[in-house]
Formats: sequence, C-alpha cells, structure tokens
Amino acid sequence: MNATDSTNSPSSSSSSSSPSLSLPPVTVLGLGRMGSALAATLLAAGHPTTVWNRTPGKADALAARGARAAADPGAAVAASPLVVACVLDHDALRSALAPHTAALDGVTLVNLTSGSPEQAEETAEWAAAHGARYLDGAIMTTPEGVGDAAMMFLYSGDAAAFDEHRATLAALGDPVHLGSAPGLASLYDAALLGLMWSVFAGWLHGTALVGAEKVDAAAYTPVALRWLSGAVSTFVTRYAAQVDAGAYPGDDATVDVQIATVDHLLHAAGRRGVDTALPALLKDVMVRARDAGHGDDSFASVIEVLR
Repeated sequence: MNATDSTNSPSSSSSSSSPSLSLPPVTVLGLGRMGSALAATLLAAGHPTTVWNRTPGKADALAARGARAAADPGAAVAASPLVVACVLDHDALRSALAPHTAALDGVTLVNLTSGSPEQAEETAEWAAAHGARYLDGAIMTTPEGVGDAAMMFLYSGDAAAFDEHRATLAALGDPVHLGSAPGLASLYDAALLGLMWSVFAGWLHGTALVGAEKVDAAAYTPVALRWLSGAVSTFVTRYAAQVDAGAYPGDDATVDVQIATVDHLLHAAGRRGVDTALPALLKDVMVRARDAGHGDDSFASVIEVLR
C-alpha cells in the first residue's frame, strides 16, 4: 500500500530525537510521502539516518531534523549497512543504483517499492549479483500509519538479513517475514489489497442499501464491523482449513442456499434503486460453482471456480 509520490512534502506527527550512536544507522532512498515518513520515523526512533532523493530539495526538511543528506545514491548506500528504498518502481531503483553498484557489496537492501512478485524476484537477482542481501517488502498502511506497531510491514527474502535487522525494521511497524521467496511480500500485498477493496465495496453497497431507508452510515457501520469480526471471521477461519484440505462439507450453508439468499439482496437493492452489479457478480460466481457440481458444498468451494 505504498505511496511513493515524490511530489509531496514529508509527513509525520512524531517528534524527532537526536540520533543515538548506539542504534544502527539506516539509509532511506526516495523521499516521497511514504519515503519521508519512513525516514522521519527512523530519525524519531534515534537511528542515524542518511537520505537521498532524485530531487535534492526533498531532503531539506529531514536534514533540518538531523538526517544526513547524501549527494548521490552511492554515498547514501555507503553510509549504512541497511538501505531502505521506497521509490517510483523497480526500474527506477535499479537505474538510480546502477552507477554505484560497488557500494552494494555487503549491504542489506530492503525494497519497499510497490511492484509485482516477478519484479521482486528480478530485483533480488540483480541485488545478489552485486553482493547485496535482499528483502522485498510491502507497507500495509498509509504514510500516517508508519511507526504504529499495529501496522504490518510484510517482508520476504533473505531470512538471516531479516533477523539481523528486525529490531530496526520494527521502528516502522510490525515486521512480518513471510518466507525466503523474494516475491511473497508483493504477492500478499496484491491479495490483501483485493481483500480490502472487496470489503470496502461490500460495506459501501450495504451502506447504500440501508441508506435508502434513511439509516446513517455511522449507525450501520458498528453493526457491520461486529458481523465481520465475529461470525464472518469465524467462517473464514473454518473455510481456510477446507480450502487446504480440498474438501467442502456443506454443513453450515451450501452454495445452493447462498444463491437463494443473494436473490434477497438483489431484490432489496433493485427495489430501492441501489446498483445491483456487485451482488449480481457474486451470484454469478456462485452459480458457476453450482454448475461445476458444488451446489451441496460450502461457500469455500467457490475457490475451485476462482482457480
């Protein structure tokens, strides 16, 4: 959920503190809104922090708070054993570092730039060819959430490098290592964003539906959140085991029952002038699951159609 727009000024509500010589130094490459938030958070935690951005003026506010502004990416990389990058894309990162690859030898490069799993694997190979240990990452928050221990930062790649720098990365948010394959963090990022958009869309559709009867979103939302955190989360956990086993006992509510129930949603929305495209899409995938022989199975069997 990275925001790597390089046209915005640094944003952080944390007060800075003097860098402590007892804490490891860190370099941050890229000072868009997200990169600036990363650097500001590391500074506030007491890490000696070196920063670099393609547009030099972007470092001024951080330099005023104690950061060291490097003249070029090579000098920035050479300043710290841990280099955190958050730039436009993978090509921009490799392009910036290409003239300075000698400085990468022995460095741990943590790439928090948004991209695909395949791009992460390509950058990991590139980094390894220049002697760097590589971690790919995904920031599961907006810049305002950087530094909040409740916010997840996903990492994949070199497990030893992650263990070595875990305490430093924890200053940014809860560090979660997903495995040694470099592309896992990007893959989880895409999957989790899909989940987020689906939840947002379902909530907004429900809000529009009850809103047609003059129910405020603020009144509907606590009930929706209780439903999600209670019954829905219980079903998701149960269905995860069914998906892994490839067996979908229809002992709660079968796909056939769900199809009949979604018709109630379609009817209620249509009668109130609320768009029916979203529930119609849900019904379509359920019908495809039924037609594939899963009518008597649980809703988890829909994954066989999605696959």
